[in-house]
Amino acid sequence: MWKEIARRTFPEAGFGEPADAAEVAAAERRLGRPLPSELASLLRETDGLVGHDGVDTVWPLRQIVDHNLRFWSDPAFADLYMPFDALLFFGDNGGGDQFAFVRTPARPDIFVWEHEDDSRRWVARNLEDYLVRSLADGGDDWYR
Repeated sequence: MWKEIARRTFPEAGFGEPADAAEVAAAERRLGRPLPSELASLLRETDGLVGHDGVDTVWPLRQIVDHNLRFWSDPAFADLYMPFDALLFFGDNGGGDQFAFVRTPARPDIFVWEHEDDSRRWVARNLEDYLVRSLADGGDDWYR
């Protein structure tokens, strides 16, 4: 399903090998919380999705885990930015801005964190909407 959505929107999209259920479960244990069901489903179909200009539209599972654990715990980030605890990052625009699910309260909406001003705002109603919007435009600022 997810590959079909991506290919229909951007035929040159790149895909990783699927993550298996055990890898997803191990990632959730490391994160201390479940992945959003849409994201887990996508990762079981393709471990990451590459869009225009080699941008990691959806990161591989390992990167999702490592990146979020760092953002949730790095004291340097606490001095620079509002807390990231409520967000689960899963992709970026290739220029520093990152995309996330809101985990508290859990919801399917996708938000962008703009790294230059630490703003967080809504960009898509769910993962499918995010894929279609980000892959259709091709620019690194499709959400502006």
